[in-house]
Amino acid sequence: MSYERLESCPVCSKPEFRNKLVVEDRTVSHESFAIVQCTACSFQFTNPRPSQTDIGRYYESDDYVSHNSRATGLVNQAYKVARFFTMRRKVSLLNRLAPRRGQLLDYGCGTGHFLAAAKSAGWQVTGLEPNVRAREEASQRLKQPIGQQELASLQPGTFDAITLWHVLEHVHTLNETLAQLKALLKPDGVMLIAVPNVESLDAQHYRELWAAYDVPRHLYHFAPKTMAQLLKKHKLTIRETLPMPLDAYYVSMLSEKHKAERAGGILTVLKAGYKSNQYAKQHEGQFSSLLYVASQRNPAT
Repeated sequence: MSYERLESCPVCSKPEFRNKLVVEDRTVSHESFAIVQCTACSFQFTNPRPSQTDIGRYYESDDYVSHNSRATGLVNQAYKVARFFTMRRKVSLLNRLAPRRGQLLDYGCGTGHFLAAAKSAGWQVTGLEPNVRAREEASQRLKQPIGQQELASLQPGTFDAITLWHVLEHVHTLNETLAQLKALLKPDGVMLIAVPNVESLDAQHYRELWAAYDVPRHLYHFAPKTMAQLLKKHKLTIRETLPMPLDAYYVSMLSEKHKAERAGGILTVLKAGYKSNQYAKQHEGQFSSLLYVASQRNPAT
């Protein structure tokens, strides 16, 4: 097992950080990992972290539902129910933002449920997924090949839309990947990036037990300010920032599970999710997860 330590901030490149939290991996390894915060731009990230070649073993769990549609248990059943209801909304949103319904790339497509829904809605779809089991399931679901991570093999300026549904926080080569993805967009294309929000009320409430830290699989912990800085660095403009309100309930359910014998029941989960969403409505949209809609230029220009 090898680990790597970042010596500079991935967003602003400054070299000074302070320790923020120590968080336990409660899904696979039960190891503890430090989250640091850049003193210059406030970006938070897991540091040190497993290397790209060794991170795979931290995904080796039958309960990791985004890589395994057969995952069982109450939490995973809740995830599947939420996925059923959000899939139509995601495709409807995609159709609104990119009405041409041309070429779509879903980067980190998991088991392919979103791609299948988009394909049914008339999109020509391409998926990339590094996890073998998820990639095979997605390929079977779509009845077409799913690539691994080969962005360089795709034609620049090809895609009307690129989606990353809770993927960017997993990517070791953050800036290199964003640069490659941007190059694949058509000039008027749109990029949809969904990530957890470290400034949400549920993050503040659960602290080191907040399930969306998900160390070491989550390498970065975004807030609206730092996401805006990162995208500006790549000459991408945020057109809209949209809430993902169901995530507050799902993340609260996972976080309560992390509390072990002190865990609350379903009413505690519903209360925590509701309070997080109400807080967001009163505090500049600081929802548990946010969807950033980015483009290469402001659509008004």
